[in-house]
Amino acid sequence: MSTTTAAPASSGIHSEADEFETTPVPPERRRSLASVSAVWFGFPMVLTCAVFGGLIVYSLGFWTGMLAILVGNLCLMGYVGALSVIAGRTGKNFALTAAETFGRVGAFVPSAFLATIVIGWFAFQTGMAGAILNSTLGWPERTTTLLAGLAFVGLTLLGIRALSVIGVIAAPVYIVLGIVAIVLAAGDRSGAPTSYQGGAGAAAMSFGAAVTLVIAAFIDSGTMTADFTRWSRNGKEAFLAAVSAFPVSNSLALVIGGVVVALGGSADPGTDGGNFLGLLIDHGGVLVPLAVAFVFINLGSVCAHCLYNGAVGWSQLTGGRMRRLTLILGAVGVALAVAGIWSYFEYWLSLLGVIVPPIGAVVILGQLVLPRFGIRARAGLPAFIAWAAGAAAALLAHAYAPWLSDAVIGFVTAAAVLVLFTLTSRREKELAA
Repeated sequence: MSTTTAAPASSGIHSEADEFETTPVPPERRRSLASVSAVWFGFPMVLTCAVFGGLIVYSLGFWTGMLAILVGNLCLMGYVGALSVIAGRTGKNFALTAAETFGRVGAFVPSAFLATIVIGWFAFQTGMAGAILNSTLGWPERTTTLLAGLAFVGLTLLGIRALSVIGVIAAPVYIVLGIVAIVLAAGDRSGAPTSYQGGAGAAAMSFGAAVTLVIAAFIDSGTMTADFTRWSRNGKEAFLAAVSAFPVSNSLALVIGGVVVALGGSADPGTDGGNFLGLLIDHGGVLVPLAVAFVFINLGSVCAHCLYNGAVGWSQLTGGRMRRLTLILGAVGVALAVAGIWSYFEYWLSLLGVIVPPIGAVVILGQLVLPRFGIRARAGLPAFIAWAAGAAAALLAHAYAPWLSDAVIGFVTAAAVLVLFTLTSRREKELAA
């Protein structure tokens, strides 16, 4: 990879290391479908998904849990896929795309919001790496977290190519070790996992909450999918790259965790869900070093993706370079992880994720759906009104209607408000004319 300094965008000359933080990716620098798909396919192959898949099956039983996983992934496919189509057509990252909907100045709010949330997830996953290796092997938690964080920052500095490579590595490692865990769990239990009826009892989450859990796990980076899929050669390939993750790889990751729980392979499914790392380590031998490597590869993949999202977002907002922002934001994330603050993030990050779908809703409606009907949504205030209405509806559903999917409620409400606002404004203009 060249280390020459990138020329200004206006010159039409770009170095191989240029990440196009503030300009669309030019056609000649777009990447193949396989390359962009590798970025997204490997992203959901993370131990957190095994935990969530196990929690869902523990709450709903095997078949109902599988249905919730499917529904959640189909929602993500439509959502992330639509945003990816826009990215593939324009070559713009999320911040540039948001400016078309929220206005050049207004776009700072959703862009900064999402670019900050993903740094929270980076800190959470980095801290999780140290905590897992501490609880399973007794490694010093803070030292392990620090070393892991530094490695994850270094990986992100390599840019979009590194994300493709780590995705290609992380996915098969997750699948192979997940299958090994299922085989080990099956050896200790008689009966098919499909007969599992759940074990959460009164503490079980609702079907709607399970769908929301599937969606919320990747709604932040999913909304910022343009940071990845802007490298696609066209909208169709960008959509297919997103499909490689939702429903394909994300479903695999969640189902593996669900099957582990259904087979009794999790010591504490109510808390750890389908986390199968302990199952591997308990059987000793070669599985121990493989499990350690798995932690670094697996969490390194998701951390690099999150940090890349944050760095690209803040680069566009501040006019800085992606790699410089990677160092700054990475340092902040690692410091939060080492300090142990990461353990307080999960609930708040998940709750913030509830109000993210309306952001994507107004972008999709304004830039992809309404134009097909010859309708142009005005940028700026209408988008903010729709986002606020969708977020409010999602939070109300979260608090008072937990049997519903608050993520879906937020998306539908924002879309409906934007359409209503746009059609009303159009009608008023026609009457005035």
